[in-house]
Amino acid sequence: MARLNLLLLIVALGCALASVASQHHARKLFVALEKERERTKHLEIEYSQLQLEASTWSTQARIERIATSQLGLRALTPERMQLLVSNEHLAAAK
Repeated sequence: MARLNLLLLIVALGCALASVASQHHARKLFVALEKERERTKHLEIEYSQLQLEASTWSTQARIERIATSQLGLRALTPERMQLLVSNEHLAAAK
């Protein structure tokens, strides 16, 4: 009977230690999850800011201004337009 009681006590202590270890591990995982959620939130904010910045940099007016001032490009007019036709198209048209 004493052996059975001792065995049951050891099993109960083992279960208690396993339960404590499991709870500790679960808490560590929860803390890591919360840190990753916070990081995700910061990354989403940064992504939305980058999207806003990209849309600002790619506005049509800004692109036209840079094209004319820095690159020396001019708007295309019908007088400056040339139509290039390949020999294959000429042969197919006949």
